[in-house]
Amino acid sequence: MSPQSIGVVMNGVTGRMGYRQHLVRSVLAINEQGGVTLSDGGRVLLRPVLVGRSAEKLERLAGAHGIADWTTDLDTALADDANLIYFDAQVTQARVKAVLAAIEAGKHIYAEKPTAETYGDALALAEAATARGVKNGVVQDKLFLPGLLKLKRLIDGGFFGRILSVRGEFGYWVFEGDWQDAQRPSWNYRTEDGGGIVLDMFPHWAYVLENLFGRVTSVYAQAVTHIPERVDERGETYRATADDAAYGVFELEGGIIAQINSSWSVRVNRDELVEFQVDGTHGSAVAGLRDCRVQHRAATPKPVWNPDLPATARFRDGWQEVPDNAEFDNGFKIQWELFVRHVVEDAPFPYDFASGARGVRLAELGLLSSAEGRRLPVEH
Repeated sequence: MSPQSIGVVMNGVTGRMGYRQHLVRSVLAINEQGGVTLSDGGRVLLRPVLVGRSAEKLERLAGAHGIADWTTDLDTALADDANLIYFDAQVTQARVKAVLAAIEAGKHIYAEKPTAETYGDALALAEAATARGVKNGVVQDKLFLPGLLKLKRLIDGGFFGRILSVRGEFGYWVFEGDWQDAQRPSWNYRTEDGGGIVLDMFPHWAYVLENLFGRVTSVYAQAVTHIPERVDERGETYRATADDAAYGVFELEGGIIAQINSSWSVRVNRDELVEFQVDGTHGSAVAGLRDCRVQHRAATPKPVWNPDLPATARFRDGWQEVPDNAEFDNGFKIQWELFVRHVVEDAPFPYDFASGARGVRLAELGLLSSAEGRRLPVEH
């Protein structure tokens, strides 16, 4: 059976995430393996159509990867009936207008998060996609990290008993840009350009918590700007108007309490850049990007607080590694394959624009909570 080919309009792939994770490690990697495998054994190849503002960058990128189609005119790409999917990895401020145009053109939509800067706009996208009858999805890559897949396996297997709490630590030191170049673009630190760690990370935490533990029912957050001045790509000092750290407490359905710290102003003293500790009545686990360690209640030590004596136990030695038990593919690529199957053969895909809107709502409420200094309910 010869594979079918569908056009995928990819807007924003000249950026770091759009290029590395979505174009190279997802779409091109899918084609290198022979396409997306369907339930009947057929295969679907993806024909990328690159869209962006810079013709020079697009031409260079297309040439480097042997891609035939690129354009700076989004309307032209959307007008081609052979292009079934529109993908958006632009900066958040440009996303709503482009996605609405793609919906109007009848394309199925796959987009990076957050889907919009405000909950109102994110909800409008979800409603517009539903009204037009196009399939839609939002990137929720962290669900497919090996560490979180192992954590999900533990949950499904009943390892924890009753889950009590979740504690998350995410972040690293992003250099200010003066004596060392910053690892993130300067727009991330300007509210007027759509920056801020709450808008960036709270949508992640929304879908991680929802899919693993339960929907968020309340949020209390403290968002701060620890580094007030930074240096941009041109070497010019600018005022950082966006939050670069956020400390959140989330209550979940069933009474689970989650505490998650997110910071671009923290030095890493943990095994991975993100870690979640889950404590339950029968056991605990610590999951990162790739690894997951557990301690069952039968193997839990019995520490005694005595500050007058040095600790003799190495507490980390009492934890056991969770085996892989599977081959883990790139999380972005896995979700691309799921979405293509959703478009072509109506396979399930729960990560839709409505779930993306819930993530934007959590970010919006987190910022409001910080501004008002109070816990806010999250209505369903």
